Amino acid sequence: MFGAVEAGGTKFVCAVGTEEGELVDVRELPTRAPGETLPLVADYFRAYDLQALGVGSFGPVDLAKGSPTFGMLTSTPKLEWRGTNICRTLAQELGVPTFVLTDVGAAALGEVMRGGHGHLESCLYITVGTGIGAALFFHGEIFSGVAHPEMGHIAVRRAPNDTFQGACPSHTDCLEGLASGTAIRERWGVPGDQLPVDHEAWPIEAHYLADGVVNFIYTLYPERMILGGGIMRQPRLLGLVRENVIQRLNGYHVPQPITAIDEYLVLPRLGPLSGVYGALDWAIRQYRRRLLVPGK
Repeated sequence: MFGAVEAGGTKFVCAVGTEEGELVDVRELPTRAPGETLPLVADYFRAYDLQALGVGSFGPVDLAKGSPTFGMLTSTPKLEWRGTNICRTLAQELGVPTFVLTDVGAAALGEVMRGGHGHLESCLYITVGTGIGAALFFHGEIFSGVAHPEMGHIAVRRAPNDTFQGACPSHTDCLEGLASGTAIRERWGVPGDQLPVDHEAWPIEAHYLADGVVNFIYTLYPERMILGGGIMRQPRLLGLVRENVIQRLNGYHVPQPITAIDEYLVLPRLGPLSGVYGALDWAIRQYRRRLLVPGK
């Protein structure tokens, strides 16, 4: 048996699954302070004889190889979690090998490995929720450089007549600051799920998301893009983003898969379980690597 955690800013999704990647139990726990949340997570897993645990964590999280603070949450806006090392804490509590990646990396891995998208060598998963993040699945791995990519903070062009100052404390014109759930709430005074389907918010949202998608297309040309997160549950939004992407590309160097935009730019097929499936797969593959490579 293997354990999986999708550690989010609102809830922790904990699950246990088999080595074949099948979930056998799932439980949600609210995200409170670390001293309240992590003991409950550990208690859940103590009922099982685990071989390893995978954690897909909100961030930013230190994933630099060899770093003395590897796995530690750094400049997260959830101030009480700064300096917390979820991976190390759970490893010490449970006494099992514990492996960490980002929450969006876990979602990307889960979708590609378990979502029925066919054989993909490359896929970009973008999550649009409280914040915006993205992860690139590339030839069997989640891509990372000296740190995990922060694609939600790329610069985008402002929508016409948009005077909103942005919700990001570091950048005034980044994708997250202008199109995240936090930005929607600050711009319109209510969360996105309280805005009607015909609200003017959605064309503005589609403008920014399409700008981000086109930047990622021209930078990476992945075989597929998946738009997940709570904001993408708005039924009108995906269609608006697709329309804006086609307009932005304007016919320039558009490979055939991208012209079939309804198949190229899609929603997650695993719904809210993408991340926990990916964390489970991460635990299994890292555990196997340890068995094959002494000292890893």
